[in-house]
Amino acid sequence: MTTTTLAVLVPLLPFLGAAAGLLLGGTAPGFVRPLAILPTLTAAVLAVVVAVRQGGGAPIDAATQLTPTGSVPIDLALHLDGFAVLVAALVGLVATCVQLYSTAYLRDDPRYPSYAALVSLFTAAMLLVVYSGDLMVLLVGWEIMGICSYFLVGHYWETPEARAASLKAFLVTKLGDVPFLIGLFALATDAGTFRITGVLDAVAAGRLDHPTLVALLLLAGVAGKSAQFPLHTWLPDAMAGPTPVSALIHAATMVAAGIYFIARLLPVFTASAAALTVLAVMAAITMVGSGLAALAQDDIKRVLAYSTIGQLGYMAGALAVADRGAAVFHLLSHGAFKALLFLAAGVVIHAAGTNSLAAMSRMSGLAKRVPDAYWTMTVALLALAAIPPFAGFFSKEAVLVAAEHTALGESAAPGAAGWTVLIAGLLAALLTAAYAARLWLLAFHGRGEPAPDHGREPLAMTSVLWLLAVPSFAFGLAYAAIDDWFDGHSLAPTVITAVLGSAAALIGGLTTYGAWRTLRPRAAVPAIATPGDALVAHPDAAPSVVESEAVAAHTPAYGSIAYASDLADPGRMLLGPLHRHAAAGFHLDAVYHRLFVRPVLAGAELVRFLDREVVDAYVRGAGTGANGLGWLVRRAQTGNVQTYLGALLAGSVVLAVAAVVLSNVNAGS
Repeated sequence: MTTTTLAVLVPLLPFLGAAAGLLLGGTAPGFVRPLAILPTLTAAVLAVVVAVRQGGGAPIDAATQLTPTGSVPIDLALHLDGFAVLVAALVGLVATCVQLYSTAYLRDDPRYPSYAALVSLFTAAMLLVVYSGDLMVLLVGWEIMGICSYFLVGHYWETPEARAASLKAFLVTKLGDVPFLIGLFALATDAGTFRITGVLDAVAAGRLDHPTLVALLLLAGVAGKSAQFPLHTWLPDAMAGPTPVSALIHAATMVAAGIYFIARLLPVFTASAAALTVLAVMAAITMVGSGLAALAQDDIKRVLAYSTIGQLGYMAGALAVADRGAAVFHLLSHGAFKALLFLAAGVVIHAAGTNSLAAMSRMSGLAKRVPDAYWTMTVALLALAAIPPFAGFFSKEAVLVAAEHTALGESAAPGAAGWTVLIAGLLAALLTAAYAARLWLLAFHGRGEPAPDHGREPLAMTSVLWLLAVPSFAFGLAYAAIDDWFDGHSLAPTVITAVLGSAAALIGGLTTYGAWRTLRPRAAVPAIATPGDALVAHPDAAPSVVESEAVAAHTPAYGSIAYASDLADPGRMLLGPLHRHAAAGFHLDAVYHRLFVRPVLAGAELVRFLDREVVDAYVRGAGTGANGLGWLVRRAQTGNVQTYLGALLAGSVVLAVAAVVLSNVNAGS
């Protein structure tokens, strides 16, 4: 088969698997797991074959017109360049791992058939975004991912946290999608086509009339989808969904889509220095703010969620300095180790019976209970902290090198954007190492009651951890061999940024370790009066059941889904008075509640009042008037002939008197 045919099959197979899974889930449950795994696995293999065949050479384009539109045509188009084929391979790998992991994680879940089908549909939508050569077709995949995320995040819909999180994720991302859609139409109007190659040709020819406006409108959609400030608030709350879903969203779909979109259309953004500056500031605030917030979270998955926001900030920063190679390199590296972190966190939550780091820090031997999760999570955290020679070191260095070149005037991007990204990136490197060390120390080196022992975790869950550990460690070492897939752009680190970045990471990690050692004696003091309330009573249950109950138990135990008043928490010492604010995400949700939610609720209350007291009053008045008239008419119908004749005579007299009066009046005038 041709490379184009194989590329068509890559998103098509998971889509067909999703459709078949939904149709057969109720009647033939034995087919659900094979239909979840085999199409996704086959798509992953085909994506790797497409990547090898493309080989980092000239882009492969193929298109057929869907239907005449009368104006700007819409094509079913493929555009396979080095970036697209590598990202598709990542999506296939992570989705396959998630589907395999989920067979054990949700083994007793009655809604597993619909869950598996939605994961397959989610995967197909992301692959459609990656391979699409037409903006309208890309938009279809973009919106399908939003719908899938709503259902998957709300999988545990029995819990109020999951219901609120799914609705929040949907609404916040849709808030960004409105200007995004306007920007797409404005871009196609200026370029005269929705084809990505045609848009890039129009940019090169200078045919964009409003590059800054278009770029800023598109940035709004990217900020929502890729969880960048100020539309990032949905992602931490989305941790109320199943852990495999978190791995899929954070590593290979949804949040990666916005970064990939900018990388695809980077010339549109480089045509506007103002847009690049806005993107740089947005990335800098995201990197630093999310690092501070991660250092204060008690929920292990919320720590990883804020970590994702910060790493996406690195990618956005690379794009702000006009280096899509560094951005996509970090996207690929991050996808491997972040998927590993979430899937390992699922094993840890199941073993510990809680998602609370404060509770984990008061149990001993957890690392020995889950050795697979311990060692692979250690690898992933080292990659996250950008410790050489792990993958995160090389990809993060590529971002810092790009920022350094721009700051020194060696790039077409604004120098201010380069300095902004470079300084924020170094500060974020320190914070990243700090919260990574905090998570590792609190989760695996606690003191107290022994962690529950319920045997080894299922092979379906632990095997994928070791599979993902390989690229988390070794992918960065291949930076010299994959230049061809990145437009021939060098991804090698430089001495200056390597020293600065590694020094920042070491300072962050060692400072956190020192604070932990100082506060460790306080671990004997409960985080609150009854820290055991955060523990699920039956850790032998299915992992998904333990997780949903752990999420539900956190708020009653600590008074917050994110915070725990733990005197032994090193993050509390490091952040000082900032800790309470960082744990609450710097109260951005409260600001949104005052600025948007309250006015909307007040407007809804006003409409309800007007509908009830004004509109309904007219309706009720019309009904009351008709009833009154009917009552009068009914009273007149007595059946007595004398009464009728009397009324007729009285009426005649009244009419005669009225006629006389009117004639006199007219005569007098």
